[in-house]
Amino acid sequence: MEAAVGFLVFPDTPAGAAAADAFGGAAGTDGPYAREVVEHASGRPWIVRGPAAEPLLHAAAGRNRAVLIGPASASRNELEKALAAARSVRDLDALCARLAGAFHLIASIGGDVRVQGSISTARQVFHARLGGVTVASDVPAALVERMDGASLDEELIAGRLVAPWAPWPLNERPLWTGLDAVPAGCYLRLDAAGAGRPVRWWTPPAPDVPLEEGARRVRDALRDAVAVRARGAGTISADLSGGMDSTSLCFLADGEAERLVTTRWEAADPADEDRVWAGRAAAYLPDAEHLVLSRDTAPTWFDGIAEDGPGGPDIEGPFAWIRTRARLLHMAGRVAAAGSAAHLTGHGGDELFLGNPLNLHTLLRTRRAGAVRYLRAYRAMYRWRLAPTVRALLSGESFGQWLAASAETLTDPLRETGGAPAFGWGIGYRLPPWATADAVASARRLFRRAGASGVEPLAPVRGQHAALQDARLCGDTLRRVDRLTSGAGVRWHAPFVDDRVVEAALAVRFEDVTMPDRYKPALTAAMRGIVPEPVLGRSTKSEYSAEAYHSLRRHRAELLGLCGDDMRLARLGLVDAAALRSTLEALPPSSFTLMPLISTFACETWLRAAGAPRPGPRPRPVPAG
Repeated sequence: MEAAVGFLVFPDTPAGAAAADAFGGAAGTDGPYAREVVEHASGRPWIVRGPAAEPLLHAAAGRNRAVLIGPASASRNELEKALAAARSVRDLDALCARLAGAFHLIASIGGDVRVQGSISTARQVFHARLGGVTVASDVPAALVERMDGASLDEELIAGRLVAPWAPWPLNERPLWTGLDAVPAGCYLRLDAAGAGRPVRWWTPPAPDVPLEEGARRVRDALRDAVAVRARGAGTISADLSGGMDSTSLCFLADGEAERLVTTRWEAADPADEDRVWAGRAAAYLPDAEHLVLSRDTAPTWFDGIAEDGPGGPDIEGPFAWIRTRARLLHMAGRVAAAGSAAHLTGHGGDELFLGNPLNLHTLLRTRRAGAVRYLRAYRAMYRWRLAPTVRALLSGESFGQWLAASAETLTDPLRETGGAPAFGWGIGYRLPPWATADAVASARRLFRRAGASGVEPLAPVRGQHAALQDARLCGDTLRRVDRLTSGAGVRWHAPFVDDRVVEAALAVRFEDVTMPDRYKPALTAAMRGIVPEPVLGRSTKSEYSAEAYHSLRRHRAELLGLCGDDMRLARLGLVDAAALRSTLEALPPSSFTLMPLISTFACETWLRAAGAPRPGPRPRPVPAG
């Protein structure tokens, strides 16, 4: 196992210095992290970074130190003023609450260290006990390879088979024993004794801002998010899929960047609407260069799925976009050749701005204006029957109760449409039909245990919790994409999941964004005057089942090869390989039933990359069904 190179953070203690030495952090030593060392005021190693790392902004005031890694709106002077006034690491909360961008903040004040990522996990912090102290990193592999007795948690792996993804908090638990991730809204504090603990500094805003003011906040936050990436970049590239999110970023970037290059994938479905809307948008961006990635030369989904990325194996966990890894690398190569080292993606916009029926639960129970009218419209749209709708609205189950109850439905048949709404704290999670009885039992234990633990939701109301969970899932995936493409010289940026953008979106009143007859009303209002009206009017989304079926058929042999006698999931007793092969050989008629294939192959390819042990043969697995 070879660690990817990012940064490591050590406490200001003798044991912390010794731990840094082990990573090549001492002057004159060799090692993957010996290229750059930032010191505490004491002279001990503080931050140790490897080659090809991002530029950092370093400031000091007296013995206080702070570093920003990644795009951020702060100047050195602003950092120095905040440090001069700080008496503890907590005093930097106000600074963090106003900075635009996506960055890691690392500060050393009075013997304590603050290590902080982003609300969305696009910037995450992992930590472990090494040499008697807590060491933090942005790359889990750096810690795992030096942990004594690090092993995989098979029960958590079973939970990752849940489709389309495991719910929070299960999806954020590292799969390596002894490794931890900083929770939502927290930073990691390393104290003067070298111990680490999470400290909450951020909570979601109340959703009480009217649409007009909310749209202004979203516009300002998005403009700042794009500006910090475009500043000094020269050429910048961006998705122009034809969707509203990527289109918004392109017009913002066109006003900030010296040169803009846009990209669009040629769709498998000739009836796809994206190309029409992308073409309309491109006509209003005459100075930009527009790349169309042809199907004749670009990889399809699942291309090279069994191979490692160019930077070697990524052992953090299953990669949610494993099916498009080759396409991402292809795009990175194309935009790099066009002169771009920074690419903007519109992912995250759906998670924050699509109307969420879960908001009806809050609107109706708090008797907000328009709630009954919205409910009638949703009932007509989705054909909800009255009695189950009323029962769902009256349900007051806590997040923990809902999570525990979800354990009982993991193997229920998947229904694409039905006469009853789901007003719980999330969607209906399902295990694939090829999951074994052992996998089902493990996943159910996970759900029940988490539900009984007293865990609180990410936000006090259901719609906000769901939006924040989805934004964090998106940020986590895009962080992994950036790790992949940065090896090709292109950083991948997702402005929609920057802290200030997430905050602005979450703060808009539910009654202003839940109406079913308006598409992304907060984003539409925010972009009015920036995106031309003929382009701003799109109210549809394309779907990609044609791409899925085409790619699965094209790469069937490669996927079947992952389901052979050496299948790691089967050897762990979690998947019935024969049942999985049967599904691949006779693909189901509904694209909804294909989603579990992605989570399964994400787990399988990760286990192979992580060098998972190959246990001896087990008894023939019993399918859950």
